[in-house]
Amino acid sequence: MISATVSQPADTGAAFDPRSGSLIERALFNHRWAVVLLCAVVTVLLGWQATRLQLQASFDKTIPTSHPYIQNFLKHQADLSGLGNALRIAVAVPKGTVYDARYLDTLRRLSDEVFLLPGVDRARMKSLWTPNTRWVGVTEDGLEGGPVIPDGYDGSAAKLQQLQANVSRSGEVGQLVARDARSSVVFVPLLAQDAEGRAIDYARLSAQLETLRGKYEAEGVRVHITGFAKVMGDLIEGVRAVLGFFALAVAIATAMVYGYTRCVRSTALVVLASLVAVVWQLGLLPLLGYSLDPYSILVPFLVFAIGMSHGAQKMNGIMQDVGRGVPTLVAARFTFRRLFLAGLTALLADAVGFAVLLVIDIQVIRELAIAASIGVGVLIFTNLILLPVLLSYTGVSATAAQRSLRDEQADASGAARHPLWRFLDRFTQRRWAAGAVAAGLIMGVGGFLVSLQLQIGDLDPGAPELRADSRYNRDVAFMAQAYGASSDVLAVMVKTPDGQCSAYETLNKVDALEWQLRQTEGVESTNTLALLNRRMLTGLNEGNPRWYEFLPNQDMLNTVTAGAPRGLYNDACSLLTVYANLRDHKAETLQRVVAEVESFAQTNNTDEVQFLLAAGSAGIEAATNIVVRDAWRLMLVLVYGAVVLLCFITFRSWRAVVVAVLPLVITSFLAEALMVALGMGVKVATLPVIALGVGIGVDYALYILSVVLAQLREGKSLSESYYRALLFTGKVVMLTGVTLAIGVITWVASPIKFQADMGLLLGFMFLWNMVGALVLLPALAHFLLKRQTRTPEDSAAFFGALQARH
Repeated sequence: MISATVSQPADTGAAFDPRSGSLIERALFNHRWAVVLLCAVVTVLLGWQATRLQLQASFDKTIPTSHPYIQNFLKHQADLSGLGNALRIAVAVPKGTVYDARYLDTLRRLSDEVFLLPGVDRARMKSLWTPNTRWVGVTEDGLEGGPVIPDGYDGSAAKLQQLQANVSRSGEVGQLVARDARSSVVFVPLLAQDAEGRAIDYARLSAQLETLRGKYEAEGVRVHITGFAKVMGDLIEGVRAVLGFFALAVAIATAMVYGYTRCVRSTALVVLASLVAVVWQLGLLPLLGYSLDPYSILVPFLVFAIGMSHGAQKMNGIMQDVGRGVPTLVAARFTFRRLFLAGLTALLADAVGFAVLLVIDIQVIRELAIAASIGVGVLIFTNLILLPVLLSYTGVSATAAQRSLRDEQADASGAARHPLWRFLDRFTQRRWAAGAVAAGLIMGVGGFLVSLQLQIGDLDPGAPELRADSRYNRDVAFMAQAYGASSDVLAVMVKTPDGQCSAYETLNKVDALEWQLRQTEGVESTNTLALLNRRMLTGLNEGNPRWYEFLPNQDMLNTVTAGAPRGLYNDACSLLTVYANLRDHKAETLQRVVAEVESFAQTNNTDEVQFLLAAGSAGIEAATNIVVRDAWRLMLVLVYGAVVLLCFITFRSWRAVVVAVLPLVITSFLAEALMVALGMGVKVATLPVIALGVGIGVDYALYILSVVLAQLREGKSLSESYYRALLFTGKVVMLTGVTLAIGVITWVASPIKFQADMGLLLGFMFLWNMVGALVLLPALAHFLLKRQTRTPEDSAAFFGALQARH
């Protein structure tokens, strides 16, 4: 409920009773010095804590650890070779092939240096020079094999020729060695922690890799690096750009607010209060044991943006009361009474918008939700409490205060209203209101229909968080072209009793699954123990393709298994791995392959043999997509449910709730349609923005609707009520909507595509939520909200009761 009218008489200050108002108001404004001192001390302490905040990334935090696929992966991770967090470093020669003594020496030295990097799983690292890269062949003496680097390698032509033969027999063409033999890969599995038990520092690791890249490219080779660790390193490196755009957004917001007020002191205090909130948030995170990561680096700006919106409303209210002749302290208290509950409700809605992200079982999103909720929570103290108290001391410019009432004074003198106000007022009339509601519903329905095409997961190859022409995505394109497949591997784990992985019945099923996967669109190649048996049988029969068969000969299967690479099965012979190298990790590709495996498993699983999803980078991403898809709609239901509940508690009217929330729903549909148009999928990076748009957008509606309802209760018409709301809070809604949209639109120039996409979405939501509050809200109010007729005595009693209540 709204606790005071929009305006106060000019002589209120002389008769003002400092004991009036709510208990909270009296406690704050009758002890202003204590509030300022306490906030100053907290700012200093938390500012010191903020210096301890670390920017970290974690592979485990980006995956849904409780999903069955990931549970399967984590349970068998010790038996899987490099199917989690891993790097692929391709070393290419501009001319010739890898069968060159100088190239191989360069590769050896690079491999040795990578081997010593912190966090590398050295036992499973693989390159042409590691002993676990082996060949198996058929000779006149039977099956033979060994490391691909020949014994006694000395760089001679004979040894190079022997190496080439070994590679051909190793099955590593298209894996470790490019199909054109012009590059080879150093495969680097990573551990969750380094040897000292510390989480991997991806920024440091990325910097070390770049140092190695520069060092060896100076020797004439080209180095291409892909993998989660490199993506995170590049994103962390891009934080400098994020900070630069944050500073630009602060500068734009400051300039816009000053252009509106022309008051240096009030503008400075609004910006200061919002920045204090950011300092408190950043200081509380390390105190509570949290850190920032590349996905939550934009949260401080969102906190600043929300703070600017609320701070500008408080500043504007005080400025207008001072312009009417009310003393500064009294003006601050009146503004606190009028807007504290509306601001508190809006901030609670913002907090809920962040908090519902906790339902998503991905730790990086949960930590983002916690960080953002903390930031919104501190805004209650910095922008709803500290800012009015500070303004009660400093006051505002007298010229600025008079300017803030220019439209109101012109209206009182009978002059024509500003053209913009006259235009917006038309939406309180039936014809314009009906047109606006009809247009809004048409846009909402159209947006909803387009949003049905919104897909889950990545829609582009490479790392969509980075630009398509970034160094990383160029490296991904090189890998796909040179090796015939991307680095996206989906692995199926086949669980068997101990010692039974080579049983004919089991391998026959594995062979059948492999054949089905090879026929599936998006699968470029596969590798299994069954495939090795087919190849060995062909080799044992002079390479005759007629023998490319899978024979029911258990002795032969056991012999081949004994010499097979351990990556195809584990030491206990209780787990087989089916590798599917995918064309990309697009959402539709993952869905298609996962559905094929699920269908096969449902038909072929027994008590002893089970086909389990999923390992590999693509398998982990498939599980992540499933979690995001399941949480997406639930998240929206929860956030809208919470916003509806908060609005109902505030306004005590279902009609007012519809007026406030319906524009948000339309904006959500349109934002999802925009994502479809921009080729963006719902994923870890974009999911939070969808929820945040609802929480932040309700601020505009609450500030305008609260004044409209207060005026209607005084018996004013909807037109007059809306006009008063425009003069009091509507102008600031326009100011903050445009200001924040301009601030985030600048992000489109960021080298990080993730930030550019967020800038487009946030800018769109800021603007459309503003338009909804200014256009659709009065139109809906025309049909749903009614004027109440009250006598002056009734009105005084009504607001007296509200003030006593609040």
